[in-house]
Amino acid sequence: MKDNLIPAFRRGYRMQWEPAQDSHVVLYPEGMAKLNETATAILELVTGKQDVAAIITILNNRFPEAGGVDDDVKEFLQSAIEQKWIQCREPE
Repeated sequence: MKDNLIPAFRRGYRMQWEPAQDSHVVLYPEGMAKLNETATAILELVTGKQDVAAIITILNNRFPEAGGVDDDVKEFLQSAIEQKWIQCREPE
């Protein structure tokens, strides 16, 4: 995954806190997916305005004890694309 790609939720998909699940979830037309804390931290930054590199920088600054989250973030975003939660576009 290229660092300059800009991820955004696909139409009809969104993340929100779900009290009944006691966690954040991705809601989509066919249902929902419960998220763990790591997935939530990444998807909170998927705004359609910042690129993958910016998301990685924010998370590396937020979690310095992790020793670099670059590969984990890219792996998760790729998985989210495959799940059809998000899509990425080239910068304009």
